Amino acid sequence: MLVITSVASLMVVLDALVVATALTAIRTDLGASVTELEWTVNAYGLSFAVLLMTAAAAGDRWGRRRVFAAGVTLFAAASLICAVAPGVAVLIAGRVLQGAGAAFVMPLALALLGAAFPAELRPKALGVFASVSGVAVPLGPLLGGAVVEGISWPWIFWINVPIGAALACFALTRIEESHGPDPALDVPGLVLAGAGSFGVVWGLVQGNSAGWTSVAVLGPLVAGLVVLGAFVAWQRRAAHPMLPLPLFRSRRFAAGNAVIFFHWASALGAVFFMAQFLQDGLGYGPLAAGLGLVPWGLTTTVVPQLAGRLVGRFGERPFIVAGLGLHALAMVWLALVAGPSIGYPVIAVPLVLSGTGIAMCLPAAQSAVLTSVAPRLLGKAAGAFSAMRQLGGAFGVAILVAGFSLAGSYASRAAFSAGFTAAALVSAVLAAAGALAGSLIPRRETKE
Repeated sequence: MLVITSVASLMVVLDALVVATALTAIRTDLGASVTELEWTVNAYGLSFAVLLMTAAAAGDRWGRRRVFAAGVTLFAAASLICAVAPGVAVLIAGRVLQGAGAAFVMPLALALLGAAFPAELRPKALGVFASVSGVAVPLGPLLGGAVVEGISWPWIFWINVPIGAALACFALTRIEESHGPDPALDVPGLVLAGAGSFGVVWGLVQGNSAGWTSVAVLGPLVAGLVVLGAFVAWQRRAAHPMLPLPLFRSRRFAAGNAVIFFHWASALGAVFFMAQFLQDGLGYGPLAAGLGLVPWGLTTTVVPQLAGRLVGRFGERPFIVAGLGLHALAMVWLALVAGPSIGYPVIAVPLVLSGTGIAMCLPAAQSAVLTSVAPRLLGKAAGAFSAMRQLGGAFGVAILVAGFSLAGSYASRAAFSAGFTAAALVSAVLAAAGALAGSLIPRRETKE
């Protein structure tokens, strides 16, 4: 169970990051604009975020193992479409389908894993799970750089096809089927949650190209928020709610979801620009850029296991506050030293601090959410947690691109460095907001 769910998570998280060092090659090869590059990242997060809660409900209804395997299969098929894409439009469409497949993997992986371990062992299991997922952080940019420089960028997607096929097979033969406590589907809730999430994420992604005050942006944002408000109202009186609102009475559950929103907003936005800064700001090749990010990511393979073992003793709050505080400090450090003539040693230390902070926070945030609910509600809790993470990622990339566009451009190394400085400061603010949310998590609390 732990191996299958962790490797599936690795594959899903990897594809959120593997394109980072391929963005420059995609921009050159397909003639993509900065907006289309943003869509290459956010198209994945858009469908991922919109379908997460639907996926969790489907797993409760039709079987978590079955839905998990279907998600892995769809992810592999969508990777094939990305690999053979003749233009940026087809690539973006493939990324949308990839995100849809990922949405049916992540919450079900967490639910299957959470149900397989008792509450006292769950933080340790989540630490291992986070460590394996964390391998994607150093491996994603490095693998992307090596493949782009050694072969070509489509091969970053080809690799998913055989792995996905093997995982689907193992899932169907090695994992026992399980269902949620409530087999009924909350169809109005599914429609409202999906439509509201789509409106919000669409508005965020369009903000930089259409203008944040335009009707094309404000319309979807306002409509999405109104529909999400209707979703909340419906959940209060639905006979079989897809997200029981009493869960949010738990400070651990509510604060943990806020933490993961800001955590992934800051982290995904940062890696989106750090890989490009090494190439467009400092002139590195794709492989050198991937190697340059290795110190940032290697911490995510070790730190989560240590944090997972200690969370049960000291609680989640210290790891979240300290972790996101370290990441915020590192982003300010990078903003202060960024420039087209700096050497790599100048940025190596803040990269390690950033990776350490991100890695400390993730298993603690997962633990806060998944240990605050009864086992029968793990599927719904995992769906909410994963949805907040992906919404945060889309929000973070959009806000950092806005900061970059206001201060810099791709016109020269100096212009890119100026934009990167602004983006790094925005990332630091998002991390500080996550640390503030984490400070609200109590040390102990009775489960719902």
